[in-house]
Amino acid sequence: MNVNRKTFAAIAVLLSAGMLSWAVQAGDAALYGPAAPKGSAFVRLYNAAAQEADANVGAIRFGEVDPQDSTDFNFLPAGDYDARVGEQAVALRLEADHYYTLVNLPNGAPVLVEEPPFKNRQKALLRVQNLSAVSLSLKTADGRTPVVENVAPQGRGEREVNPVKVSLALFDGERKISDLKPVALERGEAVCLFITGGNGKLLPVWVKRLPKAD
Repeated sequence: MNVNRKTFAAIAVLLSAGMLSWAVQAGDAALYGPAAPKGSAFVRLYNAAAQEADANVGAIRFGEVDPQDSTDFNFLPAGDYDARVGEQAVALRLEADHYYTLVNLPNGAPVLVEEPPFKNRQKALLRVQNLSAVSLSLKTADGRTPVVENVAPQGRGEREVNPVKVSLALFDGERKISDLKPVALERGEAVCLFITGGNGKLLPVWVKRLPKAD
Protein backbone atom coordinates (compact mmCIF):
# COMPACT_ATOMS: atom_id res chain seq x y z
CA MET A 1 0.00 0.00 0.00
CA ASN A 2 2.90 2.29 0.82
CA VAL A 3 4.42 1.46 -2.57
CA ASN A 4 1.20 2.42 -4.31
CA ARG A 5 1.03 5.69 -2.43
CA LYS A 6 4.61 6.49 -3.39
CA THR A 7 3.88 5.56 -7.00
CA PHE A 8 0.80 7.76 -7.10
CA ALA A 9 2.77 10.61 -5.50
CA ALA A 10 5.53 10.28 -8.09
CA ILE A 11 3.02 10.25 -10.93
CA ALA A 12 1.34 13.33 -9.50
CA VAL A 13 4.67 15.15 -9.33
CA LEU A 14 5.48 14.22 -12.93
CA LEU A 15 2.07 15.33 -14.13
CA SER A 16 2.38 18.60 -12.25
CA ALA A 17 5.82 19.22 -13.74
CA GLY A 18 4.50 18.39 -17.19
CA MET A 19 1.55 20.74 -16.80
CA LEU A 20 3.86 23.48 -15.50
CA SER A 21 6.24 23.03 -18.43
CA TRP A 22 3.30 23.15 -20.86
CA ALA A 23 1.98 26.29 -19.17
CA VAL A 24 5.38 27.99 -19.42
CA GLN A 25 5.66 27.07 -23.09
CA ALA A 26 2.14 28.30 -23.74
CA GLY A 27 2.94 31.53 -21.93
CA ASP A 28 6.09 32.00 -24.01
CA ALA A 29 4.12 31.42 -27.21
CA ALA A 30 1.55 34.00 -26.16
CA LEU A 31 4.28 36.50 -25.27
CA TYR A 32 6.66 36.03 -28.19
CA GLY A 33 4.45 34.46 -30.83
CA PRO A 34 5.14 31.18 -32.63
CA ALA A 35 8.74 30.32 -33.40
CA ALA A 36 9.75 30.63 -37.04
CA PRO A 37 10.44 27.34 -38.85
CA LYS A 38 14.03 26.75 -39.89
CA GLY A 39 14.84 28.40 -43.22
CA SER A 40 12.21 31.14 -42.91
CA ALA A 41 12.59 34.64 -44.30
CA PHE A 42 11.63 37.72 -42.28
CA VAL A 43 10.08 40.93 -43.58
CA ARG A 44 8.54 44.11 -42.17
CA LEU A 45 7.10 47.33 -43.60
CA TYR A 46 8.46 50.84 -43.05
CA ASN A 47 6.08 53.54 -44.22
CA ALA A 48 8.10 56.61 -45.26
CA ALA A 49 5.10 58.30 -46.86
CA ALA A 50 3.03 61.13 -45.38
CA GLN A 51 -0.18 59.08 -45.16
CA GLU A 52 -1.18 55.70 -43.77
CA ALA A 53 -0.35 52.67 -45.89
CA ASP A 54 -1.42 49.06 -45.84
CA ALA A 55 0.54 46.26 -47.43
CA ASN A 56 0.79 42.54 -47.83
CA VAL A 57 3.53 40.10 -48.82
CA GLY A 58 1.96 36.86 -49.95
CA ALA A 59 -0.46 35.88 -47.20
CA ILE A 60 1.12 38.24 -44.65
CA ARG A 61 -0.97 41.38 -44.20
CA PHE A 62 0.56 44.28 -42.27
CA GLY A 63 -2.60 46.35 -41.86
CA GLU A 64 -2.64 50.14 -41.65
CA VAL A 65 0.79 51.58 -40.82
CA ASP A 66 1.14 55.18 -39.72
CA PRO A 67 3.42 57.64 -41.56
CA GLN A 68 7.10 57.23 -40.62
CA ASP A 69 6.33 54.09 -38.64
CA SER A 70 7.21 50.42 -39.06
CA THR A 71 5.75 47.03 -38.29
CA ASP A 72 7.39 44.14 -36.50
CA PHE A 73 9.05 41.43 -38.54
CA ASN A 74 6.86 38.61 -39.85
CA PHE A 75 8.22 35.27 -41.00
CA LEU A 76 7.23 33.24 -44.04
CA PRO A 77 8.83 30.55 -46.19
CA ALA A 78 11.70 31.71 -48.39
CA GLY A 79 10.76 32.17 -52.04
CA ASP A 80 9.24 34.54 -54.58
CA TYR A 81 6.25 36.66 -53.61
CA ASP A 82 3.85 39.17 -55.06
CA ALA A 83 3.60 42.11 -52.68
CA ARG A 84 1.28 45.10 -52.61
CA VAL A 85 1.81 48.43 -50.88
CA GLY A 86 -1.25 50.62 -51.24
CA GLU A 87 -2.10 50.48 -54.93
CA GLN A 88 1.42 49.50 -56.01
CA ALA A 89 2.47 45.94 -56.77
CA VAL A 90 6.04 44.65 -56.52
CA ALA A 91 7.68 41.25 -56.96
CA LEU A 92 9.98 40.13 -54.13
CA ARG A 93 12.52 37.35 -53.68
CA LEU A 94 13.12 36.47 -50.02
CA GLU A 95 16.03 34.22 -49.06
CA ALA A 96 16.10 31.83 -46.13
CA ASP A 97 17.39 33.22 -42.82
CA HIS A 98 17.49 36.78 -44.19
CA TYR A 99 15.74 39.85 -42.79
CA TYR A 100 14.23 42.56 -44.99
CA THR A 101 12.42 45.87 -44.77
CA LEU A 102 9.92 46.74 -47.47
CA VAL A 103 9.95 50.54 -47.69
CA ASN A 104 6.94 52.50 -48.87
CA LEU A 105 8.56 55.59 -50.41
CA PRO A 106 6.91 59.01 -50.56
CA ASN A 107 7.39 58.95 -54.33
CA GLY A 108 8.12 55.96 -56.51
CA ALA A 109 7.80 52.21 -56.23
CA PRO A 110 8.38 50.42 -52.91
CA VAL A 111 11.90 49.07 -52.38
CA LEU A 112 13.20 46.06 -50.46
CA VAL A 113 16.35 46.49 -48.33
CA GLU A 114 18.20 43.84 -46.37
CA GLU A 115 18.64 44.11 -42.59
CA PRO A 116 21.40 41.78 -41.33
CA PRO A 117 20.83 40.79 -37.67
CA PHE A 118 23.06 42.35 -35.02
CA LYS A 119 25.01 39.79 -32.98
CA ASN A 120 27.14 41.77 -30.52
CA ARG A 121 25.40 41.86 -27.14
CA GLN A 122 28.06 44.12 -25.61
CA LYS A 123 27.70 47.01 -28.07
CA ALA A 124 24.93 48.92 -29.85
CA LEU A 125 24.61 49.25 -33.62
CA LEU A 126 23.93 52.37 -35.66
CA ARG A 127 22.79 51.57 -39.19
CA VAL A 128 22.04 53.99 -42.02
CA GLN A 129 19.79 52.99 -44.93
CA ASN A 130 20.33 55.77 -47.47
CA LEU A 131 17.47 55.67 -49.95
CA SER A 132 18.22 59.14 -51.29
CA ALA A 133 20.16 60.18 -54.41
CA VAL A 134 23.18 61.69 -52.60
CA SER A 135 26.04 60.34 -50.46
CA LEU A 136 25.43 61.10 -46.78
CA SER A 137 27.24 60.86 -43.45
CA LEU A 138 26.13 60.54 -39.85
CA LYS A 139 28.17 62.69 -37.45
CA THR A 140 27.96 64.17 -33.97
CA ALA A 141 25.78 67.26 -33.92
CA ASP A 142 28.81 69.60 -33.92
CA GLY A 143 30.15 67.89 -37.06
CA ARG A 144 33.51 67.10 -35.49
CA THR A 145 33.23 63.33 -35.16
CA PRO A 146 32.14 61.08 -38.05
CA VAL A 147 30.04 58.11 -36.94
CA VAL A 148 28.91 56.45 -40.19
CA GLU A 149 30.65 58.08 -43.16
CA ASN A 150 29.91 58.38 -46.86
CA VAL A 151 26.93 56.07 -47.23
CA ALA A 152 26.34 55.81 -50.97
CA PRO A 153 22.95 56.50 -52.56
CA GLN A 154 20.72 53.43 -52.19
CA GLY A 155 23.40 51.97 -49.91
CA ARG A 156 23.81 50.88 -46.30
CA GLY A 157 26.40 51.77 -43.69
CA GLU A 158 26.76 50.87 -40.03
CA ARG A 159 28.98 51.07 -36.97
CA GLU A 160 29.10 49.39 -33.59
CA VAL A 161 29.21 51.89 -30.72
CA ASN A 162 29.04 51.94 -26.94
CA PRO A 163 25.52 52.11 -25.47
CA VAL A 164 24.74 55.78 -24.81
CA LYS A 165 22.16 58.49 -25.54
CA VAL A 166 23.48 60.63 -28.38
CA SER A 167 22.53 63.65 -30.47
CA LEU A 168 23.59 63.19 -34.08
CA ALA A 169 23.16 65.05 -37.35
CA LEU A 170 23.00 64.22 -41.03
CA PHE A 171 25.67 65.72 -43.32
CA ASP A 172 26.29 66.01 -47.04
CA GLY A 173 30.06 66.33 -46.96
CA GLU A 174 30.75 69.23 -44.59
CA ARG A 175 27.26 70.69 -44.96
CA LYS A 176 24.81 69.88 -42.21
CA ILE A 177 21.43 68.85 -43.60
CA SER A 178 19.55 68.43 -40.35
CA ASP A 179 19.86 67.63 -36.68
CA LEU A 180 18.32 64.32 -35.67
CA LYS A 181 16.19 63.46 -32.69
CA PRO A 182 18.30 62.21 -29.77
CA VAL A 183 18.40 58.44 -29.71
CA ALA A 184 19.12 56.09 -26.79
CA LEU A 185 21.39 53.21 -27.77
CA GLU A 186 21.13 50.16 -25.57
CA ARG A 187 23.50 47.22 -25.26
CA GLY A 188 22.66 44.53 -27.81
CA GLU A 189 20.27 46.82 -29.70
CA ALA A 190 20.41 47.94 -33.32
CA VAL A 191 18.93 51.26 -34.45
CA CYS A 192 18.44 52.16 -38.10
CA LEU A 193 18.20 55.60 -39.70
CA PHE A 194 16.09 55.46 -42.86
CA ILE A 195 16.70 58.40 -45.20
CA THR A 196 14.18 59.00 -47.97
CA GLY A 197 13.12 61.96 -50.09
CA GLY A 198 14.86 64.07 -52.70
CA ASN A 199 14.95 67.43 -54.50
CA GLY A 200 16.70 69.01 -51.53
CA LYS A 201 14.20 67.70 -48.98
CA LEU A 202 15.35 64.60 -47.14
CA LEU A 203 13.39 62.75 -44.46
CA PRO A 204 15.60 60.94 -41.90
CA VAL A 205 13.71 58.77 -39.39
CA TRP A 206 15.00 56.47 -36.65
CA VAL A 207 13.55 52.95 -36.64
CA LYS A 208 14.40 50.76 -33.67
CA ARG A 209 12.81 47.43 -34.47
CA LEU A 210 15.76 45.54 -35.88
CA PRO A 211 16.38 41.79 -35.49
CA LYS A 212 18.60 40.52 -32.71
CA ALA A 213 20.44 37.27 -33.21
CA ASP A 214 19.78 34.60 -30.59
